[in-house]
Amino acid sequence: MAIEHDYFGLLSSGPDGSIFWSETVELGDQAVTVDLTAPDQDDVSADALDIAAALISGLEEVDGAARRGMLAEVDDRASEVTEYILQQQEAYGDELEDVLVDVSADPAVDIIRSMRLMSMTILADEHGGSEPFAVLEYALDPDNTDDVLLVNLSSDGAVQSVMSGD
Repeated sequence: MAIEHDYFGLLSSGPDGSIFWSETVELGDQAVTVDLTAPDQDDVSADALDIAAALISGLEEVDGAARRGMLAEVDDRASEVTEYILQQQEAYGDELEDVLVDVSADPAVDIIRSMRLMSMTILADEHGGSEPFAVLEYALDPDNTDDVLLVNLSSDGAVQSVMSGD
């Protein structure tokens, strides 16, 4: 079986009923891998695909919301965002400014601004549920995929949580 959608085209299911779609999308000067997946095509609604298409089309706004979500956690010393920032400051030491896009008086803000959006995975079967509908993966160093932050979004595009990906 298959599902047809205006944005995604024909989404064929595998022998186990799962669907998978992947594309590279440009965001400024970055190439972002976008995957749409679901373990069972019967759990994917037309609304979920419409929302997924809107998230991909509005990736710049989605990225901005995710970064604001990370910034909102900077004041919480126990947050994974704060822990990630401290790890990056320790790892780079005096060379941190060399990897930052912008340098201001606030290294936490500079690190979040400088992080690269590596990928967005859309879990199309999670539309309307309590689990993340989309997961955005960010890294300061695109070659070091062990040190990443994952921003989980609900199907309405709101930030649910930010967690370390290690």
